[in-house]
Amino acid sequence: MRYLAADLGHDGIRVNAISAGPMRTLAGSAVGDGRTMFKWIRAINPLHRTTELEHVGGAALYLLSEMSAGVTGEVHFVDAGYNLIGVPPASLLKSWNLAENGDKEDAQT
Repeated sequence: MRYLAADLGHDGIRVNAISAGPMRTLAGSAVGDGRTMFKWIRAINPLHRTTELEHVGGAALYLLSEMSAGVTGEVHFVDAGYNLIGVPPASLLKSWNLAENGDKEDAQT
């Protein structure tokens, strides 16, 4: 992507990407232990929430707007900071007690 940004920049073409974090979707609901995974994500990421479609859409609107006229060759992580933490080992997920974290969104899952 950065190569494209460098190659196309002289034509005024900006190249950027959006890397969305784990989101609740119909396809994602089929993932085994999905609830546990999303509880873990909310508990460990810096913003303590999961990524919503609206967050990704807002990032896309920014990149399409004149506000990002000086931005090219960048990956925008829209993941509540999840990319800073990463995926835990499965053994840790299974042993983690979700009840002790007082998950506020548990009733919605």
